[in-house]
Order: sequence, then structure tokens, then C-alpha cells
Amino acid sequence: MIAIYMEHKNGKLKKHSLELLTFAKNAFEGEITAFSVGKEVNYQESFNYGADHFVLLFTENENIHEEGIANAIKSFVKRKEFKIFIFPASNTGRDIAARVSAFLDLPLLQDIVEFKKENDNLLFKRPIVAGKAYVWEKINTERFAISVRPNVFPPEENKKEGKFEKIDVSIEEKIKLIDIKEKEEGEIDVAEAEIIVSGGRGVGGPDGFKPLKELAKVLGAAVGASRAAVDAGWIDHSHQVGQTGKTVSPKLYIACGISGALQHLAGMRTSKVIVAINKDPNAQIFEIADYGIVSDLFEIVPALTEEIKKLKGDT
Repeated sequence: MIAIYMEHKNGKLKKHSLELLTFAKNAFEGEITAFSVGKEVNYQESFNYGADHFVLLFTENENIHEEGIANAIKSFVKRKEFKIFIFPASNTGRDIAARVSAFLDLPLLQDIVEFKKENDNLLFKRPIVAGKAYVWEKINTERFAISVRPNVFPPEENKKEGKFEKIDVSIEEKIKLIDIKEKEEGEIDVAEAEIIVSGGRGVGGPDGFKPLKELAKVLGAAVGASRAAVDAGWIDHSHQVGQTGKTVSPKLYIACGISGALQHLAGMRTSKVIVAINKDPNAQIFEIADYGIVSDLFEIVPALTEEIKKLKGDT
């Protein structure tokens, strides 16, 4: 049996959660049980993408720290004969995966980006050395846990007549989550975005993100940032991409004024297509970029925005 932890926001399953169902269907054989922790979840959507069962670990408290979520999951998985545990490779998902796998004494592979079957063995690919290299690994036990990066396995419909179950759980936590600050309306989470327009030290200040936000708006993209821009206070930490921020794998990553420090590359180098805009021709970002523009971002980004508007017929 396969167990998949599904993240949700305000009761709606995240796109990445649906991706995990597609990954499980393609990589493994067996019944899939999806489960979430919370008060209300639109579980029906999980059945549209391949879940055989959905278990809601019910709690009245909607603001729960990772410790509390993991403790709630422990009480559930301890009673079930699950062999494979799959978690999203988000900041929250990786934390919970580590806690649950330690509790169950399971081997854990984090940040899976690919899998293949070779000589009856299932191999998993994941980044190492801060994303500078990849390794293929095989797990030699029947029971194990993995986390999978977002935007790697596009969700595919696979409708089933699933069964729903609700289990009341008590939340044990030493750390209390007091409040959650919501993003501005319309903002897209960089962790799930298919297109990201990201800014670094080269934007020069908070106002430097304005043209990037305009470009992101016409592209339907999320706005990302390097650690330097976040540390300077130019944009909120929720936008940070990198080793101490969020790990992303969008279809298109546009890096504006980002030099390409190792910390940042670790969080975005698995992007399908990388476009770099930087005045410094020796910037490290150009070494991994598919397309590079050596120029002033304040000239290129507005011009790019206008051209895209013309193509979309918005002008």
C-alpha cells in the first residue's frame, strides 16, 4: 500500500499534491491512500487523479505547526500496513517527511526529480552538492519514504470511485503556530509556479521589483527573489528561491539581476528553461542559463513585457 501526504490551502488540494498521485501511479503498483490533516478538504479531487482512498485526519485547529502535523500522521500510519510513503518536497513536506520517517525508522530520499526502472530495480534521481550534481539511488528495503519536487510530474487525470474516511486526531505540539500571514491577493506561490520571474541584487531596491511584477503579471508567473534581495528587505522571504528559501522546478525561470551564487542555483537549476538577464557578462548565472541577455534589466524587462502584451493582444 502507498500513502501520500497531500498539502492543501483553505481546503483546496495543492497542484503539487495532485502531481504526487500521478508520480505514484507511474512509479509503483498498489492501492493509493491519500491523506491530509485539517478541518475541511476537497478530497473528491484526489479521486479524479488516482487516489483509491482519502483519509482526513480531522482537527478543529487549522493552524498547525509541522511538529503537530507529523504527530497526527504518526498516530495514523502506525495502524496501517503502508510500505511506501510519499511527501511533497516543499519546506513543510520535507520537514514532515523527516519526522515521520524517523518515527517509523524508514530510509528517506528527499527531492526526487526522476525515476526509472532498470533490471527490475526502481532507481530515483535527486540533486546533491547543493544542486551541482545528480545521483541515481536504489532503496534496498520494502518500506521507505521519499519526497518529490513540484512541477516535475504533471498531474494526469485518472478517475476512480474512491472511498473517504474521517479520523479524529489529537494534535500534540510543543511549538504553537500563532498566525499565518496571507500573500497579497493574486500572488502565485513560487513553489508551485510554472513560470517564475526572479530578481536579485541587480534590481537595486524595492522599486526595482516593479517591472518584474509587471512581466510576471502578463505571463501569469510568480515573482521570485535571491537571498541578497530578501536580506536587504526589498521583498518578503516567501519569494526567496535558493538553499535557504524554496526549491523550484518551473517550466521557465527568468533571472533578472541575479549573479548566480551557489546558494541560489541550488534552488532553481532544475528549471526546464532558464533565461538570464544581467549586465555582467561574467555572471555565474550564464553558465547554467539556456538563454542569456547581457544588458540592463530595466531596459530589457519592460520591452519584453510590452512585446508579450502585443502577442496576447493586450495593447
